[in-house]
Amino acid sequence: MSLSVAYKAGSRWCVKSLMKLYKNLVNAVAEILQEIFVQKKYADKVLERHFKQHPQWGSRDRRFVAEAVYDIVRYYRLYSEIVDSKNNFWFITAAWLVIKKIEFPDWPEFKSLNRAEVLVKYKQLLENPVLAQSYPDWLWQLGTDELGRDVWEKEASEMNTTAKLVLRVNNLKCNAEKLTEAFEKLDLKLVAIDGVQDAFYLTKRENLFQNKFFKEGWFEIQDAGSQQIGLFLNPQPGEVIIDACAGAGGKSLQLAALMKNKGKILSMDVESWKLEELKKRAKRAGAFNIETRLIENQKSIKQYSGRADKLLLDVPCSGLGVIRRNPDAKWKLSPEVIERTKNLQAKILGDYSEMVKIKGELIYSTCSLLPSENKSQVDQFVSQHNDFKLIEDKTIFPSEGYDGFYMARLKRIN
Repeated sequence: MSLSVAYKAGSRWCVKSLMKLYKNLVNAVAEILQEIFVQKKYADKVLERHFKQHPQWGSRDRRFVAEAVYDIVRYYRLYSEIVDSKNNFWFITAAWLVIKKIEFPDWPEFKSLNRAEVLVKYKQLLENPVLAQSYPDWLWQLGTDELGRDVWEKEASEMNTTAKLVLRVNNLKCNAEKLTEAFEKLDLKLVAIDGVQDAFYLTKRENLFQNKFFKEGWFEIQDAGSQQIGLFLNPQPGEVIIDACAGAGGKSLQLAALMKNKGKILSMDVESWKLEELKKRAKRAGAFNIETRLIENQKSIKQYSGRADKLLLDVPCSGLGVIRRNPDAKWKLSPEVIERTKNLQAKILGDYSEMVKIKGELIYSTCSLLPSENKSQVDQFVSQHNDFKLIEDKTIFPSEGYDGFYMARLKRIN
């Protein structure tokens, strides 16, 4: 049986080409959802593994599976309410097919599914914004309390759209004109992002990790919201900059490019495997002014006391600003997780701030939208550390088109 395959462009569904809907693809969607919601695995990792296990799937097959999974994950509460089950992933997938007007055969697994009832219930549930946008009650209430109803509802809706694929040109090896021309030869179009230096988005989805220019270090995949943190830090050639929550080093690599490899970047983290990944990425990018250090205890911090011209603390957070990119985070978060995270943020600020030299700067950042993780943390820190002063701060909301971030610049005055 043929059908029109739906694909998502922003928040609208369109119709593209004809293909046969195979049962194994629908079964794969259900299996992946089971791993995400029952076994608590991460959506991107599960999809990656399934794609490797099924090399026979063509690009349209992979696109169908990925888009079905991600859309159901975004609206999991809505679809599970429609079929009155949180764990019947075949029925949840069937409801998605019905609502997206994708025809499917009368398979035995779907015999008890009433398509008309699915559409009626779907229409009814859309009248409730919490269900329509599909968030846990506690998270919807928290967002409303901290941001206000109008702001939260706007951002909650925006975070259910598909994230753009954004690149950062690596000026250590390439430039915007050269990369744009190289992509054009591959029939790929890059569009510059206003106000964000070296940031471009790709007009169609592509596996860029296999792109030859990526392997040569000409660009990195980094959202425009994330890139604005590096620009906000304003690194200068010759400075000593410590990226103390570096992870795999996306921001360290950007700082190295902005500094033209001049000066020193000390990239630190509590996870050694992340720093090993950073070393590989730095080599590929030609970023030679990056050194890595594992944070093992407080002594790891004290040995760099007063050394940093600028200290970047991109601290662990709830990740609410990047739900568009990681929609399963909605279902993995809890009030307890957020409280523990806020305690960790305060500890990192207090412990790591001694690495800033007098008249140096501390940049605090999160990928959260919650003031309790952002401005409130900064205000609390400044009230307890009179040697620091808040100079400026900035919030980027998902409704601006990219991931949500908060950043604050503090100066050590004595």
